[in-house]
Amino acid sequence: MRNWMRERMKRRKKKTQENESEATGKVGQQKPPVDELHPEPLRPSYEISDSEPQGDDDAEAEAPEVEAVSPDAGRVETEVQPESPSTPPPGVPEQQPVAPVSGKSQRKPKGVVVLAIGLPGSGKTTWFKRRGVTPLSSDMLRSILFDDITEQRYQGLVFSTLRSLLRARLIARMPWNYVDATNLAPHERRQWIKMARSFGYEVHAVFFDVPLEVCLERNRRRERQVKEDLIQRMAAKLRPPSFDEGFGKITVVRVKRSPGQAEPADE
Repeated sequence: MRNWMRERMKRRKKKTQENESEATGKVGQQKPPVDELHPEPLRPSYEISDSEPQGDDDAEAEAPEVEAVSPDAGRVETEVQPESPSTPPPGVPEQQPVAPVSGKSQRKPKGVVVLAIGLPGSGKTTWFKRRGVTPLSSDMLRSILFDDITEQRYQGLVFSTLRSLLRARLIARMPWNYVDATNLAPHERRQWIKMARSFGYEVHAVFFDVPLEVCLERNRRRERQVKEDLIQRMAAKLRPPSFDEGFGKITVVRVKRSPGQAEPADE
């Protein structure tokens, strides 16, 4: 009797050890044997570099903090919205490689993240179309997620998804990345800047310095209009970008002045 019990306990212990494998993804499922009739499954032969990010959150946590400095740092460029917005400008930066950083102590940026900053109707979408680029857009995501570009009830979901898409592009080392949103205040831009710089990217701002009256007039001519009181509240929150936020370059886009119109005063 004792011998029978001893043999039974040995068989039970051996069976338990065999079923603890998680090789197939299920606890308790026994790993298949490997023999002539059951060869070991094929494994990919590509090599993964230790320097490449291997995940989403882990990649962002392990990416080094790089103080990327643009050769244009400290300089503000000015553009004028053209009379023919459909005509692409010559020599747009998307057709050019990312400029290397001068100096031995500074690391070359992996690419550029461009943040659009401006009110509805200030010309952000047209600016992107003229350059032939498709930005990461909150309007695009609302259309994809909710089949309704005017849906405003899930702002947190929209922008968390937008940040995930940008993170995926940075992990893939895409050289030029654009975010089309209002980005009114520094606290709204902070997360984009922090993410980009943590991956070793330079951050540029394109500030649409367009008068509120012009934005309201353009909005009235739109098929999809934003409520005017909402645009006015947004205008009260709008703050111009500064280099203190971490931008390496700031481009200011203004409307073309009419003949005899005075140059707008700098604030």
